[in-house]
Amino acid sequence: MESDTEVGSWDAELESLLLRVGERFGRVEPRRRMRDYVRGLLGPVGRKNSWQIAEHAGNDTPYGLQRLLSWCQWDPDEVRDDLQDYVADQLGQPDGVLIVDDTGFLRKGTVSAGVQRQYSGTAGRTENCQIGVFAAYATAKGRALVDRELYLPKSWTEDADRCRAARIPQSKSFATKPELARAMVRRALDSALPIAWVTADAAYGQEWHFRRMLEEADVGYVLAVPKSQQVKSPAGSWRIDHVLTGAPAKAWERISCGDGAKGPRVYDWAAAKLPTVEGSDPAHCRWVLARRSLARPEEIAYYLAFAPVDATVFELVRVAGARWAIEECFQAAKNECGLDQYEVRRYVGWYRHITLAMLAHAFLAAMTAQALEKGAAETVRAASFPSPWQKSDGSWTLPVPPRPGTGRPHSGSIGPAGADAIRPSPAAATISAARAPIE
Repeated sequence: MESDTEVGSWDAELESLLLRVGERFGRVEPRRRMRDYVRGLLGPVGRKNSWQIAEHAGNDTPYGLQRLLSWCQWDPDEVRDDLQDYVADQLGQPDGVLIVDDTGFLRKGTVSAGVQRQYSGTAGRTENCQIGVFAAYATAKGRALVDRELYLPKSWTEDADRCRAARIPQSKSFATKPELARAMVRRALDSALPIAWVTADAAYGQEWHFRRMLEEADVGYVLAVPKSQQVKSPAGSWRIDHVLTGAPAKAWERISCGDGAKGPRVYDWAAAKLPTVEGSDPAHCRWVLARRSLARPEEIAYYLAFAPVDATVFELVRVAGARWAIEECFQAAKNECGLDQYEVRRYVGWYRHITLAMLAHAFLAAMTAQALEKGAAETVRAASFPSPWQKSDGSWTLPVPPRPGTGRPHSGSIGPAGADAIRPSPAAATISAARAPIE
């Protein structure tokens, strides 16, 4: 009886979501096809393409569902907006984290929109594939995908005939993955999603324009960067790995950045605030972070952060660890909702299938959050290992090297003792640090 009640509750919730989204479809037929498609994505269908979903829905042919993805009049961006509102209602919390990453979709041939031989992090090698850039939203309640963009290489945007055949709009020009990410972040910030932080891997974190946009929006970030990333100020420039080489041994904190498949993900972390200079934003500080593997101490990852002045090292570590949530979203959306099982080739079909698969995944995330809230499952608080340094409410700052020939500190300069400073140009030295992000 309890199981039947729960199934009925889930079905009622799904019906409510489909009614909410159904307003985006002007005619009854595509509205019904959309409902069949989403229910098929959530159902026990072996491979979630139009043929098998049509069979699950009791249709004789897949043509109605194929028409839904190709020629019916509806805007997947409007459904995405409804999806974001739904996720905000179900999972939203004030300290929400927006996560940006991309994933590959292996494809054969040359006619699928955006396909070419390119590196896929999903496969870990260069493959014939499409690349989608995604945004996920994560809180303590759960996580869900909330936006998507199809990456179009120059081999496509510079070939008008090829774009026309794939029904790619003439207005679409080449955009890098970080540019696509910036557009998605702007949309998310304008949505109902409560977002306090943004995190991403080094492909996005190393982009100066990406960090600049977040700082101008007063949104905190913890972004992975390569070890060669330059940390700049009007006083000089240093590689981030050189900056953190001078961290004292007790600056390293053993902290969990969240639970993984095998339990808490525990690393040694070092975090240092960068010195503030005249004209800087009084409400925020910039940080550098390093994450060191316990089993392989030579493996160190680096981060740049922008955070409210009262942010703690533990909070920065939590945000850095939230980046794995989007990988979990990819895995769940592909395994449970057919995110990568489409057979469409045209641009519009890709957006329509991906958006409906994201909607199905968001529904599962919302139902899981409700079950957890009702006590249907137990959660284990991630273990952490604070040191006396952290308990003292202090934070490490970088040493200020003396001005050459004076033995006195150089005001505003940063970097580890003995590091090779790069003298900035006169123009760079006059930049206000208030809105000049670390490059």
